[in-house]
Amino acid sequence: MTDAFTPFRALQHRFEHWLFDWPERTGDRAIQLVATPLRYAYALLRDLFGGDLGLRAMGLVYSSLFALVPVVAVSFAVLKAFGYHRELEPVLAEFLRPLGEKGIELTVKFMQFVENAQTTVLGTVGFVILVYTVIVMIEKIEGALNFTWHVERPRSLARRVTEYMVIMLVGPVLMVAAMVLLTRIEASAMVARVSGLTGTSGLRGHYAPYLLIIGLFWFLYSYMPNARVHWRAAFIGALFGGAAWVGVGAIFTRIAVYATQAAAIYAGFAILLLFMIWLHLSWLMMLLGGQLSFYVQHPEHLRTGHGEIPTTSALRERIALGAMYLLGERFVAGRPRWKVSDLADHMDVPASVLDGELSLLERRGLVLTAEDDTVAPGRDLGSITLAEILDAIRHEMPDPRRPDPESPPPAETAARIADEAMRASMSQTTLLDLLRDPEPPRVS
Repeated sequence: MTDAFTPFRALQHRFEHWLFDWPERTGDRAIQLVATPLRYAYALLRDLFGGDLGLRAMGLVYSSLFALVPVVAVSFAVLKAFGYHRELEPVLAEFLRPLGEKGIELTVKFMQFVENAQTTVLGTVGFVILVYTVIVMIEKIEGALNFTWHVERPRSLARRVTEYMVIMLVGPVLMVAAMVLLTRIEASAMVARVSGLTGTSGLRGHYAPYLLIIGLFWFLYSYMPNARVHWRAAFIGALFGGAAWVGVGAIFTRIAVYATQAAAIYAGFAILLLFMIWLHLSWLMMLLGGQLSFYVQHPEHLRTGHGEIPTTSALRERIALGAMYLLGERFVAGRPRWKVSDLADHMDVPASVLDGELSLLERRGLVLTAEDDTVAPGRDLGSITLAEILDAIRHEMPDPRRPDPESPPPAETAARIADEAMRASMSQTTLLDLLRDPEPPRVS
């Protein structure tokens, strides 16, 4: 049966060939400079309409509906200790400003919910549920940004507990303090004279929310993915994400004005529908900015995106041997252990591909993941043979879903001879031998 999308895929492949291959072949510097921004734009549009980012954003919307009041309540409790709790309402109002008058109504209702949560005796169980909801929300954000960064491994449980607590306690204080500071700076007489806004008090504090959202995105892109993110890549993604959030918010504000007619159809549900749509758009802009920060740091992924990266058996074996060699090298030298993301950057291999091979090695006990998400050899280097490393990649753990073909006996014999030849040539050489003598034994 012919796939209905085959002509579109063929057209897409031709366009990718023109965009990624043709400028390099021409050697024209001007054409390459023009093609570079087009590649980023194409990659973001492809990911946006591919559906995966939209699904992640929908998942975050679902989590937000449960976690928004607990998040605000926990933030309110933290800010109350520093005397900033009254500044939380303006920050929430700025986030909901694209909803127009409905945003003001939602802000008032949220603050009422928060006041109820503060005055009600929750007890130990209620407090634990409140904090758990906030932690789950932060975990969802980490998972979504890990997806944009092609990271398969989340933080370890120990790191989640400690780092999520830091976000819960320090994040609200820094966010509100930055908002207050930016507003006061913009409202100062000196800045007003320099910017020419003297006498236009209505414009004072106008840029503070936008700078705050860029700073918040910068923090999320730098801190939340379980990968080493360069500050420049995170900053460019934050600028794009913040600008996209502001632009979409301006358009959504105009739509929300005309959406009042929907109140006659949806009655009291209209405000909830508008709120969910705005939440979805906000999360989608955040994820797009995170995706751009990944592409800025790893432009080699612009063409493939989240598509399946083709590998061969020989390539997987090379990756496994190279990774084990680097892990053993650091272990012998007594240097800090590798993180998967750093190891992938060093080997110039996609992190998702490397993580798959490391997972196979870990199942055989050849690799060990520490609590700080670093990886190290799982056994003494002198007891790990090169044959074991290749075996872990060639012969994965039994899986009932994997086919077991009934090959003709001559073909089975040929495959067995090839496998035995590999084991015979590599079974006497350990990883420690390879580190001492980088030239492995050759098959005679």
